[in-house]
Amino acid sequence: MATVKFKGNEVHTCGELPEVGTQAHDFALAGQDLGEVRLSDYRGKRVVLNIFPSLDTVTCAMSVRKFNKWVSEKENTVVICISKDLPFAQKRFCGAEGLENVITASDFRTLNFAHDYGVLLINGALRGLMTRAVIGIDETGKVVYSQLVEEITEEPSYDINVF
Repeated sequence: MATVKFKGNEVHTCGELPEVGTQAHDFALAGQDLGEVRLSDYRGKRVVLNIFPSLDTVTCAMSVRKFNKWVSEKENTVVICISKDLPFAQKRFCGAEGLENVITASDFRTLNFAHDYGVLLINGALRGLMTRAVIGIDETGKVVYSQLVEEITEEPSYDINVF
């Protein structure tokens, strides 16, 4: 279990982020078209997982916008923005914002991702949502970057120097 803060108050996750050097768990999340988004679909590419509570917050929306710009300048790299927002809301947000470089995916169906990656908040006001984290995965599926954002209301680092 990891400890982070939400507006200065300690909250806990269901586990720990995958460690750098370990193989990333495959996952099946709901995409904007209700089809599945799987990590294994991007084998051979570098993948950044931008994990956050909800697109309906200023900080989460900002991180998706910034990663959309960030990934447009990278080769062989995809960013998957993951929350428990419904795919319809994710599609509406990206359409309204003109975001075409990121992939959105929802863990609303099973919570397997939230548990496997240790990001499910188990107490506090956001209990049941995911905490803010960024995970970088190389072309072979190995975790090469891991950031658990200490204060959920703050943006993650966009300086992922392994890519």
